[in-house]
Amino acid sequence: MPSHLFADRPVPQPPERGPDAVDTLITRTRRLRGDVDAVRRGTLVDEDDPHIRWQRALCDLAVHQLDDLGAHLDQLRIGLPDGTPAAAGDDALTAYEADHAQGAGSLLSRVGSAEWNLLTDEVNWSEELYRIIGRSPGSGPMTLDELPSVVHPDDQGLLTVLVTGALVDGRPIDGEFRIVRPDGQVRTVHMTGEPVLDADGSTASMWAVIRDVSALRRSEAAVRDSRDSLHRQQHFERTEHRIAVEMQEAVLPPWQGSLRFPLGGPAELDVAARYFPSANSALIGGDWYDALQLSSGASLLSVGDLTGHGVTATSSMAMLLGALRGMALAGVGPAQLMVHLNQLMETSPQPALGSAVCCRFDPESRTLSWAQAGHPAPLLFRDGTGRILTRPDGVLLGATSSPEYEQAELELLPGDVLLLHTDGLTRTGAAEDSDTGRLLALAPRLAGVRDAQEAVRAVVELFGGDGREDDACVMVAKIGS
Repeated sequence: MPSHLFADRPVPQPPERGPDAVDTLITRTRRLRGDVDAVRRGTLVDEDDPHIRWQRALCDLAVHQLDDLGAHLDQLRIGLPDGTPAAAGDDALTAYEADHAQGAGSLLSRVGSAEWNLLTDEVNWSEELYRIIGRSPGSGPMTLDELPSVVHPDDQGLLTVLVTGALVDGRPIDGEFRIVRPDGQVRTVHMTGEPVLDADGSTASMWAVIRDVSALRRSEAAVRDSRDSLHRQQHFERTEHRIAVEMQEAVLPPWQGSLRFPLGGPAELDVAARYFPSANSALIGGDWYDALQLSSGASLLSVGDLTGHGVTATSSMAMLLGALRGMALAGVGPAQLMVHLNQLMETSPQPALGSAVCCRFDPESRTLSWAQAGHPAPLLFRDGTGRILTRPDGVLLGATSSPEYEQAELELLPGDVLLLHTDGLTRTGAAEDSDTGRLLALAPRLAGVRDAQEAVRAVVELFGGDGREDDACVMVAKIGS
């Protein structure tokens, strides 16, 4: 009694037997061939994508092999005519091929047969073998001594070994070599055969079946080449990803936890930030954040995002951050910083677009001066409520020549929380307004935070889950008393 564990599964049926068994196999093979061909036709043709080239090459190879299998099954179904003696096998095969080889691409048109009688010097070739070799039937078949003349010079030694082994040692023939047709075309053929012995045990004749496997070998070579190309591409992508990660880690600020400056100042600024990687670890983007204490005692806070991913994005980010830090230390204000960064993006050898927001906080006056370039505005949380700061005019970095960037100012109060972020915080590609609304909903919680790090943790709990389509950054600054 079968186990109840498998009661819901169909009982395997024994293989079909009888005259209809081969027909069933042929039907299955043709159906499978059609399915594979449909997959092949549905595969995008993109010569620049090694993965797609590899997939298509595998489909081509599978179609070739299924064509061969189908033709073999057709031959098996028809078999030899009734009453045909075994010694007449070659003639029967020739007649079968003549009747059923309809197209130049079919298996039967790529398979020929031959017999060399060593006692009478008689040679018989099938019509298909003439076509494979590219020889006119009027020229007659070639003897074993003449056959090497159509073989590629590099493979003539192999043919000699195969034929000698059969005639002298009685070994079966099974090998591949290249032939050169009269038109100069090189074809790959697979030769199988055996010697026929007489009553004394001497070799009386040798028969062979020669199959043109050029298309099959080209398909196999295409699979190997596309697979090797795919492996090289994957190795390149892993290397590029590692370099991008190392470059990003070298460029982003190394500090962990909260950063306070100026120490002992009249209005201490407590800063914390967090980088959110995308769900696809291969996508290392150009999102960045930075906090810098200036020689004047003021502080510079900035976040930004560059288009693109990988080494290109991280190298552009490194260039931009280096320029930003240098100009800020030289005393350049937020609006003028944007002007110079736009000029830098315009002249960069790696064209890209970027967005950024730069805030300069003066602890003496508690004044925040800021400018933006196509970036989400900072959010200000005060007394349990949050609001979006009114954005001064400013277009994306690298979008146009000689744009004007406005600068806005406002006074911050003790306990205020300022939140800067990039537009990739959402996990599902929702609109920027959705991000902003979720952040503003944190206002009651941010009202009671002890420091900036606690505020960042609240953002992480809200946006830090898996599934983000792009990387993102958030920076929080809390104004001390």
